[in-house]
Amino acid sequence: MKHITVSAAVIHDRQGRIFATQRGYGEWKGYWEFPGGKIEPGESPEAALIREIKEELDTEIEIERHLETVEWDYPTFHITLAFFLCHIAQGELTLKEHEAGRWITADETGQLQWLPADEAFVSHLERHLSDK
Repeated sequence: MKHITVSAAVIHDRQGRIFATQRGYGEWKGYWEFPGGKIEPGESPEAALIREIKEELDTEIEIERHLETVEWDYPTFHITLAFFLCHIAQGELTLKEHEAGRWITADETGQLQWLPADEAFVSHLERHLSDK
């Protein structure tokens, strides 16, 4: 089975909200996720995340800390997905690849249809945010 390694940004703001994005393509189109992407060979998870957020959202982020890593088996691949708590360092979030984006509170996560690996993390999100 193919294995991919991905970093994802849990971007938060001063109001305690987090930013979620909706996929606009592929088999999982319409599902929600935390933005990020594949880690390239020789790249650290943090460097990959900074690069991916710049590419996908035209924004510079600052990574605060690693939150959790989820291992998940999709039908055609296995994913290792590392989640990092981040905030915007510079710029405005501009959707370049996603269908939609929303600021939500931890209480609102249940209103979205998450990708399975992201959903496994979302169940622990409130605990992570209270540890800030």
